Amino acid sequence: MFLVMGITGKVGGATARHLLARGQKVRALVRDREKAVNWANQGAELVDGDWNDSAAIERALKGVEGAFVMLPPVWAPSPDYKEAKGVIANYVEAFTKAAPPRVVALSSMGANRTTGHGVITALSLLEQGFCDLISPIAFVRAGGFFENFLFGLRVAQGGTLPVFYNPTNRRSTMVATNDIGAESATLLTGPAWLGQRIVELGSAVSADDVAEQLGDVLNLDVKAFAIPRAGWAEALEQFGIPKGHSGPAEKMYEAVNAGWMDLGVEGTEHVAGTTSARDVFEAARNAGKA
Repeated sequence: MFLVMGITGKVGGATARHLLARGQKVRALVRDREKAVNWANQGAELVDGDWNDSAAIERALKGVEGAFVMLPPVWAPSPDYKEAKGVIANYVEAFTKAAPPRVVALSSMGANRTTGHGVITALSLLEQGFCDLISPIAFVRAGGFFENFLFGLRVAQGGTLPVFYNPTNRRSTMVATNDIGAESATLLTGPAWLGQRIVELGSAVSADDVAEQLGDVLNLDVKAFAIPRAGWAEALEQFGIPKGHSGPAEKMYEAVNAGWMDLGVEGTEHVAGTTSARDVFEAARNAGKA
């Protein structure tokens, strides 16, 4: 039995899907059973609660062979990142009382840095907060998600994919959530380890590469267009970030463009992704037609 946090999201869902495909039992901590009914129908055990309840996390950990954990994504965090700090404290309290045999934690490329990278700060705090736990831990430092470009299926009909990556031909680490789930399942069910591991997950891909693959799916000639720096705040607001709160997201993209998400940080393992941006676009388009 493996605990999967965030099962109703893309990464938690991918992890659960890969575990179930391997014949493993899955348990999920859920706030809304109705949203997770599909998982219950697939055999997942549902436990009531969420990441804001350390006692619920502790109950969900009972008897598991391992746990996949993550932070809820917050694109407009408080200045002190209190949202992340609260969840991390709950995890630490639960893991201290009910130490699982192994933990796989979703982190991010760039989390080795402690300042200057915006929303990735939350994942730096996660790694720091878990450093004294007794359970063996693997931090999966994932690249930028290909799924973040899915808006291109709607907006790129005119042949342009607006991006925050500049220059558009510069490669940084990117990955599909399917590959994060696959690697997390492998870490949870594979050979045991001691202490901490850090896995860089993804491949070097440029915005130009993503645009080209999007064009293949749309049967169009699509080019990446770097949004001018002065227009980032307005563009991020169009993605749902409240006006005046886009600073952390802007800092993250500045860090990406500065090379902070490049592969090869000392002391890390590297696992390349096998799912391409084209695969992600194609799957999303087919799902929309179903």
